[in-house]
Amino acid sequence: METPKRSWKDALWLVAKGMAMGTANKIPGVSGGIVALAAGFYEELIYSFSKFDAKAFDLLRKGKFKKMYTHVNGSFLFLLFTGVGLSFFSVSLVLDYFLQQHETQVLGLFFGMIVASLYSIWQSIRPFTATAYMATLAGTLLGVALMYINPGQENDHLGFVFLCGMLSIAGMTLPGLSGSFLLLVIGNYRLLLVDAVNAIYYTLTEISTGDVQFIHDTERMRLLYVMCSFTLGSGAGLVLFSKLLDYLLKHFKTITIAVLVGFIFGSLGSVWPWKNQENLEDVTSTAWHLGYLPNTFNFPEVVTIISIGMGIFTVRTLERYGKKDRS
Repeated sequence: METPKRSWKDALWLVAKGMAMGTANKIPGVSGGIVALAAGFYEELIYSFSKFDAKAFDLLRKGKFKKMYTHVNGSFLFLLFTGVGLSFFSVSLVLDYFLQQHETQVLGLFFGMIVASLYSIWQSIRPFTATAYMATLAGTLLGVALMYINPGQENDHLGFVFLCGMLSIAGMTLPGLSGSFLLLVIGNYRLLLVDAVNAIYYTLTEISTGDVQFIHDTERMRLLYVMCSFTLGSGAGLVLFSKLLDYLLKHFKTITIAVLVGFIFGSLGSVWPWKNQENLEDVTSTAWHLGYLPNTFNFPEVVTIISIGMGIFTVRTLERYGKKDRS
């Protein structure tokens, strides 16, 4: 595929989309891939990831960095992951606060985003064949089945953490399949997305002031080793998944998108705003309470409904802008 030339305005929008994708990736039950698909840059994302091939590594080995940068669509990835990186220590921190203080309203926002994404993505499945319907059903059943898996125990073995990295990246490459939710199911969500991330933040802060005493902190070093293994696993998973998806999108696009729609539909239970749960870590035991509604609608419930509308509006706006990018 040909990669589009971007103006400075397009570049800023791409950074903003990266921030949205990075934020979504951190929320159990929400897939950053949904943002990519709804905002119109999913295929370019998979294409760019798939270009990390033998040719790219050969160019890197020969020191031809500019050619390698062009080969992997580096300008796109740089802008996108600038946004993802910014969200990791900014937007996601703010979101963490709101999840603690206003969980129902935040879940309402993401519920609206997913519903709008479902509509947008389903419209791309043409024609509506029986095979497409069956693929969507299969994806839905798989998504729902994931909701009923009980969380595992935390495991910091570096080999296991490497595999966690490979699985977690699925949330970026597979819309509807949440990488953070998979980590929650495995039992390593807090270790990898809370403790290890905080360790990196504190370490970078201390290094910026010239303080390197953390090297004598056994627990800090353990978490840093864990994050290194997790990052390597994520990189390996990114290359493997993108290769597979690039092939499927080229040869079985309609069926692939139909299965992804099913995954997205299957993920709705984890972000239903009024499910009867106390916190996000209980998501696996109360994942499909779509029948639960509040008995009375007070001001917070009205705000939640408004949040759902804002989520729908946000995705529809991104989707319309994505169409302009492709036209």
